[in-house]
Amino acid sequence: MKNISKTIIMTALLVSVFSCKQDSDKEEKEIPTKTSVIENYNISLLLDLSDRISIDKNPNPTMQYYQRDLGYIKSVSEAFTQHLKSKRIRQIDDRMQLFFNPEPLDPEINTIARNLRITIDKNNASKDLLNSINASYASKTSKIYESALKDNKYIGSDIWSFFDSKVKDQCIENKYRNILIILTDGYMFYESTVIKEKNRTTYITPELIRKNGLNTQDWEKKIKDQDFGFIKINTDLSNLEVLVLGINPGKNNPYEEKVIKAYWTKWFTEMNIKHFEIKNADLPSNMEKIIEDFILKKAE
Repeated sequence: MKNISKTIIMTALLVSVFSCKQDSDKEEKEIPTKTSVIENYNISLLLDLSDRISIDKNPNPTMQYYQRDLGYIKSVSEAFTQHLKSKRIRQIDDRMQLFFNPEPLDPEINTIARNLRITIDKNNASKDLLNSINASYASKTSKIYESALKDNKYIGSDIWSFFDSKVKDQCIENKYRNILIILTDGYMFYESTVIKEKNRTTYITPELIRKNGLNTQDWEKKIKDQDFGFIKINTDLSNLEVLVLGINPGKNNPYEEKVIKAYWTKWFTEMNIKHFEIKNADLPSNMEKIIEDFILKKAE
């Protein structure tokens, strides 16, 4: 009887030890899986402060375009803070910054932009800081647009040059998820960067689209056969994701929107940008989920 009891006790101990070992092994296997999905974000915003935001030149009674920009920026900021709050303090090492190209002539705007370049890590992260980001971004970006509208001297936006000489150094960091969000109407033109190489250009305007005969139903065939598009930039940007917001094609050409998006798509593809989206100037309430999904749900 004693031997039977002893055997039962030994068996129970062995089962218990084996079960604990299994649980321990399971925990050891699960820990790296959990921590491996933690990502550090490096989000950049590139603002086009050209006359596209002018209330006089491009009025919109539903919602002015600069107000739409501010709504998009608010959604970006909220997605960024949502990402931060999903991490433990010791895991936080994230960045958000804002750019123009070229820099506005108003020194106040440039000062505000510098203050909007934030780095948050375990050394400075706090609930107060995380809770202050959205309000800070909203108020400071509002001042930028107010100043630009008041000044009424729109120097244009040199997006092509930004990609050619700055984006790799300023918007891409190793071991980060690099996201660039561009607020623009889709047209590109800057007087100091007007270059043409055969049917490739550094710019796209309604006049160029019309001149190249891309305002007819065979626009797609012409782009392909005659190689229309932006001048290629020989830079590998495979470690960058891009979201373009605010496309606002002219109303005189029913194919304008498709041509603009085709130019941008071809350009991004040639730079090896694998994850990108190009969206129209819709109301911020309609864009909120699109922005949130792009930032918080990484493409496969």
